[in-house]
Amino acid sequence: MKQLAFHLDPVSPYAYLAFEALPQALEGCSYVVEYRPVLFAGLLQHHGQKGPAEIEPKRAWTFRQVAWRAHELGLPLQTPAQHPFNPLALLRLMLACAPAGGLPNRRVVQAVLHHVWRGDDGGADANDPARLAALTAALAPQRDPASAEVKAELRALTDAAMADGLFGVPTVVVDGRHFWGLDALPMLAAYLKGDPWFSGPAWGEAGAPRAGVQRRPS
Repeated sequence: MKQLAFHLDPVSPYAYLAFEALPQALEGCSYVVEYRPVLFAGLLQHHGQKGPAEIEPKRAWTFRQVAWRAHELGLPLQTPAQHPFNPLALLRLMLACAPAGGLPNRRVVQAVLHHVWRGDDGGADANDPARLAALTAALAPQRDPASAEVKAELRALTDAAMADGLFGVPTVVVDGRHFWGLDALPMLAAYLKGDPWFSGPAWGEAGAPRAGVQRRPS
């Protein structure tokens, strides 16, 4: 049985879609999943990148594609009133629902992702105080989401993801291999089912460093 580390930030619509699509995409595979909340903005800053929603033409395309993929998968999707938004309260809430040093379970992650992307009051602000209070009450976290302990755990998870080379969410890590994005789920399934492509030289050769033109800051 393989252990999958599913890295996510609720700010990402792809994280929501991949979370929902994962069971069907990996049907027939033997695996367990641990859900690892990480701060996507921290990964972007580490690699000197902007998020897709921070570049207007890319934002428009991203949400058109996300709407199509949700339609294709038969999943409801409501874009929150503000996006991007600060996801720290939701990330910390997920971790606070687990004991010290633990990780949130699927029920908790689902509740947070649904709060953002498919609430009954669709299109609402993910950080609306009343909605956050209601979500917190429903999840009944074991610890204070605003505690120094929980904040430190989120920083540690994000730092570990950066040290491991993660650059985006969702990313599933298994056996040291990274599978980034919703579109990587078929590739992940092929790996778990023993596709011989992964045991040959192709994986390493395709990702090997190579010479290329480097842009200089103007």
